[in-house]
Amino acid sequence: MYAVLFLLYVFVEVTALIVVGSAIGAVWTVLLLLAGTAVGLILMRSQWRRVVEGFRKAAAGRGEPGTAVADGALVAAGSVLMFVPGLVTSVLGLALLLPPTRWAVRPLAVLLAGRRAAVLVTGANTFGRMRGGYGPGRVVDGDVVEGEVVDEVFEDGVRRGGASDPAPGTSTPGRSVLP
Repeated sequence: MYAVLFLLYVFVEVTALIVVGSAIGAVWTVLLLLAGTAVGLILMRSQWRRVVEGFRKAAAGRGEPGTAVADGALVAAGSVLMFVPGLVTSVLGLALLLPPTRWAVRPLAVLLAGRRAAVLVTGANTFGRMRGGYGPGRVVDGDVVEGEVVDEVFEDGVRRGGASDPAPGTSTPGRSVLP
């Protein structure tokens, strides 16, 4: 299967180079490839910055996480295509690096990723149930302990009694809590 895809890729790229080379000339075709590479490198740098900013906004609750992830995946795909030699792959890579094109392709990417994620989650739940894990619908029996967490700061500025602190009189590696 991979051999057929590789042969198809080679055929498409060679055909595109022959068509473009016969239309504009060999020198202009080489210059077109070099210019596409230069523009692609510039776009990769700026768009990766934009993707990282989108992740930061999403993490801070000011942006949509799905949009940030989809943009990151599309910019990654565009970046990979820019490094694959050929005219067609460079054009596709540039298209995925341009924000208006990503905006148009994003719903398709989210749809495909959603289908793939649904398959992965279904498989994970099935695997978890087969292994005795805690999947949806599984009830865990146990005792419920009522209480409250007390978090106090004493005069010496040391916090004691928090949920993550050990009980007084016990120790953990590298740290002791006095009673």
